[in-house]
Amino acid sequence: MNSQPPRKRFGQHFLHDQNILNKIIRAILPQPGQHFVEIGPGRGAMTSLLIKSIEALHAIEIDRDLAAALPDLITSPKLTVHEADALNFNFARLKPGDAPLRLAGNLPYNISTPLLFHILSYNELFSDIHIMLQKEVAQRIAASPGSRTYGRLSVAIAARCEIETLFHIKPGSFTPPPRVESSFICLRPDTARRTRIVQHDAFDQVVKQAFGQRRKQLSNALGELLTAAQIKSVNVDPGTRAEQLTVEEFIALGNLYAEHIRAHRTG
Repeated sequence: MNSQPPRKRFGQHFLHDQNILNKIIRAILPQPGQHFVEIGPGRGAMTSLLIKSIEALHAIEIDRDLAAALPDLITSPKLTVHEADALNFNFARLKPGDAPLRLAGNLPYNISTPLLFHILSYNELFSDIHIMLQKEVAQRIAASPGSRTYGRLSVAIAARCEIETLFHIKPGSFTPPPRVESSFICLRPDTARRTRIVQHDAFDQVVKQAFGQRRKQLSNALGELLTAAQIKSVNVDPGTRAEQLTVEEFIALGNLYAEHIRAHRTG
């Protein structure tokens, strides 16, 4: 096994707990014929288990030394290693014809949110996404309207995926131990909900603006984008706050703003 010490600049924490690794594989349930993408394979602990029963695995590793060592650690024709930064990786080039891809990985905690948004920009490629995250981030993702942790990340992901928190992992399962607990979650892209969003940039802008001033009423927080009358026109109370709105209400506001942009451009 590669003994290279973890590198802080890449936020590396290598999972070594065999019981947790086996639990992850049981949750993912890899099957013959399936094609996987793994982000951050590190020393290959999860890679070696995944590759046993699937058709192909594309491992994306930013660390040059780990990427170079992985094919020697796991000698399999099923494995393709990409020395690349997952934050700007083009996942579309990995799509195996009409078959869906599955994604698994231990996301570096220091870049997990932007990396998650990048992955979700390709979510039509993936049948499911199994990832390990900082527990606090996982809780924000799974939060419900009205809760203290419900925010921009909760809405942005729930508008695109079904979310399932599978289990939590203690710091001692990693080398070196992170300062926080971790969670293993599954995101299943929700095509029906996603296609109800007319324009994703407009939707994301509404969500960002609303939560950027979350203590303000919507009519004030969204004042630069929509009037109180426009907000009311989609059956949303302009006197409420962002944290009280459902994902469906945010989709309605995002679609309204997309229409407003289009009308302004053509007017």
